Amino acid sequence: MTPPLSRCIINHMITVLYFARLREELGRSSETIALPAAVRDVAGLRALLVARGGEWEQELALTRPVRAAVNQAMAQGDTQVADGDEIAFFPPVTGG
Repeated sequence: MTPPLSRCIINHMITVLYFARLREELGRSSETIALPAAVRDVAGLRALLVARGGEWEQELALTRPVRAAVNQAMAQGDTQVADGDEIAFFPPVTGG
């Protein structure tokens, strides 16, 4: 018997991109993640990644300056994340 739809947990698949210092320190430029149902925004995704510990905790800590974009548009912590989205994390860039 199939459980009612309201009881099903649907994981959204997203692509996460890492740029500059983050790419170097985390050892990857991208990954595909199945989000737990509780992760609904950029802040939740960042917390999920920080929970990995080690370099993840250091580089993505809230005390570190890290910017985010969802589908190539600048995003804030409360920006929603949906199935199929592309989320990029990168350090702030300064011009010269």
